[in-house]
Amino acid sequence: MTAEFIAHILELLEGHCTASARRMFGGHGLFRDGLMFGIVADEALYLKVDIGNLADFTARGLEPFTYQRQNKQTSLSYYRAPAECLEEAEAMIEWADKAYAAALRAARKKKG
Repeated sequence: MTAEFIAHILELLEGHCTASARRMFGGHGLFRDGLMFGIVADEALYLKVDIGNLADFTARGLEPFTYQRQNKQTSLSYYRAPAECLEEAEAMIEWADKAYAAALRAARKKKG
């Protein structure tokens, strides 16, 4: 089902931006212009967060992406996307743009 799930996500973004998926860490990374803005793992979509958009996710009670590393739970700066993102292109575009903006800010920070 993962291939169909990813195809569905990319279809929702079609016409708005060029997004792609790459297999990594047992899931897939979602990329736009070379920046990872999303993760697909266990049939769930997670979007990039930072101080600029974290409140949008936490206000809705959305959970962070976590995984087991060296016998302890680790989280990344990605949170589960709202359900409507998978149902409506407009919602997917809005939330994916926020995630991409977070990825851009992170890339700028790295360049210093």
